[in-house]
Amino acid sequence: MWVHEINPVALDLGPLQIHWYGLMYLIGFAAAWWLGVRRARQDGSGWSEEQISDVIFWGAMGVVLGGRAGYVLFYNFERFLDDPLWLFAVWEGGMSFHGGLLGVIAAMYLFGRKHHKSLFEMTDFIAPLIPIGLGAGRVGNFIGGELWGRITDGSWGVVFRHAGDLPRHPSQLYQFALEGVVLFIVLWWFSSRPRPRMAVSGVFLLLYGLFRSVVEFYREPDGHIGFVAMDWLTMGQLLSLPMVLLGMTFLFMAYKREKM
Repeated sequence: MWVHEINPVALDLGPLQIHWYGLMYLIGFAAAWWLGVRRARQDGSGWSEEQISDVIFWGAMGVVLGGRAGYVLFYNFERFLDDPLWLFAVWEGGMSFHGGLLGVIAAMYLFGRKHHKSLFEMTDFIAPLIPIGLGAGRVGNFIGGELWGRITDGSWGVVFRHAGDLPRHPSQLYQFALEGVVLFIVLWWFSSRPRPRMAVSGVFLLLYGLFRSVVEFYREPDGHIGFVAMDWLTMGQLLSLPMVLLGMTFLFMAYKREKM
């Protein structure tokens, strides 16, 4: 058992505090840019380095705006109805991966229209660039002592002071391992060879949805929501189910079309 006592503030400059979670966002975007540039330099990529910088900027806007909107609408809709302006209270925190994903998809659609690229051409290219950012974000969650796991009697349990005195699953690190490390390895390998359009996007959706659903069994449900059905289904699992179904559909369509 280990007691979580990590300071979430990386740099304290008096009136200005830089949190580790914010730095993790920067690491994620920087890694996506570096990986994207590597891919763009390959022969026949169809991408320029300037486009990579632009698409990362558009993606960052999609993550932030979609992530905030998703958190408000998926996890705190009643509060939004009471106070619609709370949507813009970003200083209070609160981000949703699924909302961020929708924001990125919208951003990629708009960017693709501007640069004459199809939506799946966009998403197939950026999907392998995303997992490092996801993993970095989960490390930020762990350092910040938030989104902790359920109570465990395992020796690897961590006591998060804000969650009480009992050891809990470090579910943030489970997500780091699956969503960050494993997902990156699989997607980078899978996309390193020519694949039919939609296939890379399908693998991303399928694996993320599965990984998130598994970890949700060890992650403490949101206190103000709890289980959404059957005393075990969480909001995270409910939102991940469409990802699994779409991922399988995209893969089926991609390889069926290739055989035609």
